[in-house]
Formats: sequence, structure tokens, C-alpha cells
Amino acid sequence: MSIPAPEPHPLAALIGVTAVATALMYFGGSAWTAPLEILVVFFHESAHALMTWITGGKVLSMQVTIDRGGEVMSAGGSRFLTLSAGYLGSLLIGAGLLVAGSRSRHDRAILAALALLMALATVLFMRNLFGLAYGIGMALALLAIARWLPASASDYSLRLIGVMSLLYVPRDIFSDTIERSHLRSDARMLAEEIGGSTWLWGGLWLLASLAICFVAVRWSLARPGPDSSTSGTP
Repeated sequence: MSIPAPEPHPLAALIGVTAVATALMYFGGSAWTAPLEILVVFFHESAHALMTWITGGKVLSMQVTIDRGGEVMSAGGSRFLTLSAGYLGSLLIGAGLLVAGSRSRHDRAILAALALLMALATVLFMRNLFGLAYGIGMALALLAIARWLPASASDYSLRLIGVMSLLYVPRDIFSDTIERSHLRSDARMLAEEIGGSTWLWGGLWLLASLAICFVAVRWSLARPGPDSSTSGTP
């Protein structure tokens, strides 16, 4: 029976992943960083679509584009929850993946489940050619990592995707709703339809996003309990 190698301290692992994610953000906009950047957009639009469906609305179409843009066309449902779900929903997805990658010993299963959910969302909602190709292609790539690479690759993938979301979403909220409040963002549409101002909704979302980041990082740094320890393999 082989003895599992000791795992790095959670803080050291988080710092390492954050350094890689920060480097990717620094080189943002390049072909090398596009897959992960578009994945965050995919989460954003999927959160809009999911909340529309949960609140009784109908998703007419979902799109993600090669220039890191996206859009969901919907009818019915709660506009307040649907518009609020984009940034915060994508952040919660990323936070969940970070915590799962840090605390769980079922990384392959979690990554495979993420891939299958992406494929399902793509088939059900995606209506542009690039979005279809990206959704199915990324789902297949994640499935391949989960199936054929070592479990550590699935663990690292979950952590990297999670940290990318935690870094990107608060930055995008500030950029899209506060720094450039004239943009037709989710916050601007919410202000027009519900009331308040773009700055108000953007500020509230930014505070909420920072709180989510804090909780996610704190949970990810807690060492797993004895019940979740890795068993040896023959």
C-alpha cells in the first residue's frame, strides 16, 4: 500500500494558485488567457439563465462571444433576481469550486459534474455558433482532465477556476458599474427598471462580492477534517 504524499499547507496552495491567476489577469485579452476569461463570462450568463428559469421565466437565448462578451435574452421571471444573478451568481460558482477543490477529495467527480452542467446549459440555451463551440469544447476539455489526468490536475483546475472568478468578478463589477457607469450593464438596467442608480447597485454588488470572496477564502484555508482524509491505494 502506497502512502499518500503530504499535502501542502492550504495557504501555500492558495498563494500559488493566486499567483498564477494574477499573472493570467495581467496578460488578459491574449489568446492564452481567453479560455478562462470566457469561462467566467459563461458562468455569468449561465447564472442569468438559471435565475430566469428558477423564477418562472423563459430563456430565449444565451450567447458568449470571442471578445469576452455575453448576453441572455429572456421573458418573464424576476427581473431583480435575474439581473442581480449575473455577477454574484458567477462569483458564487467560482467560490464553490475553490472551496470544493480545497476541501473535497472528489475533485474528479466535481470537475466532471461541472463539465456536464456546462454541456447541458450550452445545449439548452446557447444560440450562437461560437458559444456552442466554446461550451461543448470546454466541457470536453474538463471531462478529459477529470478522466485521464492525475487527480491533482482536477484539484488544481477547480482551484484555478475558482480563484479566477474571485479575482475577475469584483474587478468587473467596479469597472462596469462604478468606473464606467454609463455602460449598459446589469446595474444600469436594474436602476432603470427597479429604481436607484447604477452606482448604488454596483456598490452593493461590490460589497457583496467582497464578502463572498472573504468567506470563500476562509473556508478554503480550513484544513479538511479527519473524515475527508485521502485513503491509500494498493
